[in-house]
Amino acid sequence: MKIAILSRKHNLYSTRRLIEAATTRGHQADTIDTMRCYMNITSARPTIHYKGSELADYDAVIPRVGASVTFYGAAVVRQLEMMGVFCLNDSVAITRARDKLRSLQLLSKKGIGLPITGFAHSLDEIQDLIKMVGGPPLVIKFLEGTQGIGVILVETSKAARSVLEAFFGLKVNIMVQEYIKEAGGADIRCFVVGDKVIAAMKRQANQPEEFRSNLHRGGIATPVEITEEERNMAIRSAHIIGLNVAGVDIVRSNRGPLIMEVNASPGLEGIEKTTGIDVAGEIIKFIERGIDGTEKERRGRG
Repeated sequence: MKIAILSRKHNLYSTRRLIEAATTRGHQADTIDTMRCYMNITSARPTIHYKGSELADYDAVIPRVGASVTFYGAAVVRQLEMMGVFCLNDSVAITRARDKLRSLQLLSKKGIGLPITGFAHSLDEIQDLIKMVGGPPLVIKFLEGTQGIGVILVETSKAARSVLEAFFGLKVNIMVQEYIKEAGGADIRCFVVGDKVIAAMKRQANQPEEFRSNLHRGGIATPVEITEEERNMAIRSAHIIGLNVAGVDIVRSNRGPLIMEVNASPGLEGIEKTTGIDVAGEIIKFIERGIDGTEKERRGRG
């Protein structure tokens, strides 16, 4: 099997591990820089070219599309879908996951437990928006933020109003969310592949004044046993967004587990080093099963 890994850099941990796992299982895996791809969009024979040559004969693609290139990356994945290539996560699911507001709305529609979240456009609604999420302390998030960047904890109504006024003035899209104090600066990353949570770790903020648990912000990761409710919630959330592979972040609250985010390109380094589980290998196995299922379906139609 020939696999394309859409990634800006071949030396990133996640990219390297996927190549190693594919090679170990007897497959060819190539790193393709998403932003160097260019497309011929035609109904007769859609193609992708890369560094002067046509990109052809790939059986599967693993999108590792960064948040800053979501629009173009999703277009490349969509073109591969048109060419009949098996995509680990499809373009629609990737764009859904990257839109934090849209993904929360989809989860809410299906009854998934979420922190109370507010979204507004006008300065006139700030006071009611703060009240809506339970008042301070509260969390303000950039809709385009990743890895804990653009996430701010404000502890008073006055501070919240000042921050919101500043962001509205800059035309920045933000949402306001209740602060889950009882979580104690911790969350759980569940790594979903297909119909299973194959690994889970607890991430804990490492500084007294820090509430973000992201490993990129200095958080500490440890293996964790998750409950059946948390397991089912993580799998269901990934499927609602449409993802075959996802990092689902859960916080434990007084009213049960709550979904914070569903990530379409979860990193492998933290989860593999913390749990000792071969996550990259599980992803390649899932692709093998997906390719086999597609071939059987084609033969059945024939």
